[in-house]
Amino acid sequence: MNYKLSESIYRHLVMGTDMKIPLGNGEWATSINFDNAASTPPFVSVMEEINRFAPMYSSVHRGTGYKSRYSSQLYEEARSEVLNFVNADPVNDTVIFVKNTTEAINKLSYRLWEDNKKSIVLSTWMEHHSNDLPWRNKFQVDYVEVNSQGKLNLTDLEHKLMRYKGKVKLVTVTGASNVTGYINPIHKIAELAHQYRAKILVDGAQMVPHTLVNMRPQNPLQRIDYLAFSAHKMYAPFGSGVLIGPRETFQKGVSEMVGGGTAEIVTHDWVIWNDPPHKDEAGSPNVMGVAALVAAIKTLCALDMRKIDHYEYQLAEYAYSGLKSIPGITLYTQYSPGEPHIGVIPFNVKGLHHERVASILSQEAGIAVRTGCFCTQPYIQKLLAISPKQMEYYKKSRSTSRPGVVRISFGLYNNFNEINNLLQTLEQIVRHPTMIIS
Repeated sequence: MNYKLSESIYRHLVMGTDMKIPLGNGEWATSINFDNAASTPPFVSVMEEINRFAPMYSSVHRGTGYKSRYSSQLYEEARSEVLNFVNADPVNDTVIFVKNTTEAINKLSYRLWEDNKKSIVLSTWMEHHSNDLPWRNKFQVDYVEVNSQGKLNLTDLEHKLMRYKGKVKLVTVTGASNVTGYINPIHKIAELAHQYRAKILVDGAQMVPHTLVNMRPQNPLQRIDYLAFSAHKMYAPFGSGVLIGPRETFQKGVSEMVGGGTAEIVTHDWVIWNDPPHKDEAGSPNVMGVAALVAAIKTLCALDMRKIDHYEYQLAEYAYSGLKSIPGITLYTQYSPGEPHIGVIPFNVKGLHHERVASILSQEAGIAVRTGCFCTQPYIQKLLAISPKQMEYYKKSRSTSRPGVVRISFGLYNNFNEINNLLQTLEQIVRHPTMIIS
């Protein structure tokens, strides 16, 4: 495949892309950020919106002043922007604003909890800890297997749905893996879940910023019940996140966090709670974060998520091909023709600890990557074939340096020249591992 080795046409839209940083030898170089799966820098449009809105910032809800009414209107209208962005149901779904995906999933785990462990939640082996740990102390949790390549095993999913005979309350799955970049067939998974009377939650933290998400395809069985994602991974790092789901889920019961804004009438003897989503948004809302999120959504929509997806796929495919050609590098993901994939590639360099590789890349070339297990330790253990016996050793020797991988992850502002810089630096590391300074 031919690639246009040029600057990204989106590069000027993102803050800090040409910023110089110091290297280990005291020289300065243009920073290269390949750690976008963790967090993205802000859009220029997001910063402009923050500066535009800041003079109007005021308390949200119940204030009578002009600025308060303006801020409240912006905050409430943002819900429609979010619903439209992912084609959620504007009549039956509600948008709850939270800090991030982790809080969104924790919130849903409490709202679905029925104070018993009879219900079953099916998670998967490839989940982030945030889509695993919140379910453990409230439900019986089982995990859908992945195959030898780390891809989700849909046959095992259906087998488990059949085996539990209608007791599965929720299938919770990542839309796209933050380790391998695999995009899961969320609509096929939804259809399977619904056939067995379960609902589906999609952890959209990695999926929503990089590819088009549709919560309401034409086939009702394929519709997504719940979706969670974070603004800080989609160029709006101001502490906002989203939980979308049926309004009826949040009508009953009480939120795990209550206080200001959650109640309509309060006495010392009884409480009448507000309707959702307000009953699940305790305290003063983060209206600045929501303003930033909406600005990011508008920019992404203007750019067209399909075009962003296509460009980032080209970046990742180019990097994957280059990494594959370097002896001594082991890759832990696969690019197959026709299979969707976000721009995430995990690898290791033979004979070098993952943290050392990352340090060299940063010190020698100003390249930022992420190392370790990325809050997906069971998945990494599976990919690296780490046995339970080995994990018992690490449990007893917690100060021991643990295995992991190096991860590069792309944003729409990255370009092919940056990838060439990465490949050249890795070639030097492979050829002269002892000559590279730390």
